[in-house]
Amino acid sequence: MTSLHPVVLDPTGTRRHDEHRILHSRGSATQVTVLGVTAWSVSDPILLKELLTSPAISKDGRAHWPVFAEVVQSWPLALWIGVQNMFTAYGADHRRLRRLIAPALSARRISALTEVVEDTVTGILDDLAGLPDGEVVDLREKLAYPVPIAVIGHLMGIPAGRLDGFRATVDGVFDTTLGTAEASRNTQTLYEVIGGLIAAKRAAPGEDLTSHLIRARDGEGGGGGLTEDELLGTLVLMISAGYETTVNVLDQATTLLLTHPRQLAHLREGRATWSDVIEETLRLEPPVTHVPLRYAVRDITLPDGRLIARGDAVLASLGAANVHPRWHGETAGTFDVTRADKEHLAFGHGVHHCLGAPLARLELTTVLSALFDRFPDIELAVPHADLVPLNSLISNGHERLPVRLRPRLR
Repeated sequence: MTSLHPVVLDPTGTRRHDEHRILHSRGSATQVTVLGVTAWSVSDPILLKELLTSPAISKDGRAHWPVFAEVVQSWPLALWIGVQNMFTAYGADHRRLRRLIAPALSARRISALTEVVEDTVTGILDDLAGLPDGEVVDLREKLAYPVPIAVIGHLMGIPAGRLDGFRATVDGVFDTTLGTAEASRNTQTLYEVIGGLIAAKRAAPGEDLTSHLIRARDGEGGGGGLTEDELLGTLVLMISAGYETTVNVLDQATTLLLTHPRQLAHLREGRATWSDVIEETLRLEPPVTHVPLRYAVRDITLPDGRLIARGDAVLASLGAANVHPRWHGETAGTFDVTRADKEHLAFGHGVHHCLGAPLARLELTTVLSALFDRFPDIELAVPHADLVPLNSLISNGHERLPVRLRPRLR
């Protein structure tokens, strides 16, 4: 295996399922090229879970990747490695940043958001119910996007008028077909938009998460607060991760149910629950396929004797790990809501497990149950093969999701 050339990952995301099989065939880990950068893709779930909890793997490229300074100047995905927040922090810095955010995503806070989620979903579905029978609706645009954007806007204290600006730039963060210059301009725009939010909240603070983080930065919380770069980077993380991933799961869950009528029947006839649908979707079609990047703090010997050397970059290939036959058997690539074991890594693992997972599950359950209850005859308006994947090797969704909520009588 040591003589194999690196797998060149497709930036358009159109070959992700083929790539999963290729990664599996190359052992627990193999070298890949991500937009010109070489890294070790780890697709074996057992090894990946071990590394995600190991101090031998860092997310701090500044400290643990010898080529960081060079790559961050020229890589289209520079934001993913250069931003300063808990996503790229290691050890004590990661624990400090996570502690600042965790209270805002406590069980009590999330429970308090239930009414916001339900009211938002009801309002959107009421509007959709007024459309003529047979009209084609882009469900990603009209439902999957608006709900999580409204919720993250409420949580972060973002005025409704600013949300469109955030969305346009966040979409660019996940687009891996952008060139270096275009990606750099998008990052600059994102920082400008978030900088404007910080300035507005400093002038008129509230009880939202943005104001909480500003208070931590400006000293009200005592020692262990945020630097200005960490404040900016943490808001980048919260806003982008707070809705893009949820949009993708709503998209994929709806698509899977509409293209697998037997599985939808299991749900409607009581053999499965919405939780089953959501967890199986997260396993089979996670919202994020690969997560760039981590770095080896020391040499790591793989099960087959190969070596991830100290300073090598590591790519957590969550999508491939979730469907590995070693974890879920020969039916790992099949959508089955009655599957007994639906364990997955869609929300990460260990110290980097997503703090927003409970909120995402609340949104997903509320939206999907209400959608299929209100529109029991919903159907795809195009053949499944005509759905176009997002331009991303990271984000796993579709450009559009055209459906008919109420088909015309035939």
